[in-house]
Amino acid sequence: MSDPIGALRGGLGSANSLGSGLGGSLQAAFDTLSKEANAAGRALGSDGEKTYSVDIGKGDPSLGPSFGDTINGFVNQVSDAQEQAGKLRDAFLNGEPVELHRVTTAAAEAGIALDLMVELRNKVLEAYRTLITMQS
Repeated sequence: MSDPIGALRGGLGSANSLGSGLGGSLQAAFDTLSKEANAAGRALGSDGEKTYSVDIGKGDPSLGPSFGDTINGFVNQVSDAQEQAGKLRDAFLNGEPVELHRVTTAAAEAGIALDLMVELRNKVLEAYRTLITMQS
């Protein structure tokens, strides 16, 4: 079975160089995705409402995290959600006292988080390709 989280982590080395030149259109895309992620988190109706947010810094550490740090943090959140879902599934399958609705909710949350991460990657690539096309 392939590891989509590991594959994305491997590609993060060039994320900082991408982030410095993407500008306002990328910020708008991230704002839109962040709003969609928060809406998806509220739609789950889970116990402690989980949201996956993306905060983009301006490069100055006093203003917030860098683009690469932000993406790394988001990838780690998604990885943690998938790991937690796997642990709950394994505990349920081993006969431990875990409620089925917690297992399915955790799996759904992990799936939504992974879908959001894939869409985020697609938006970053789309913005990058648009900038490259405009520079040509």
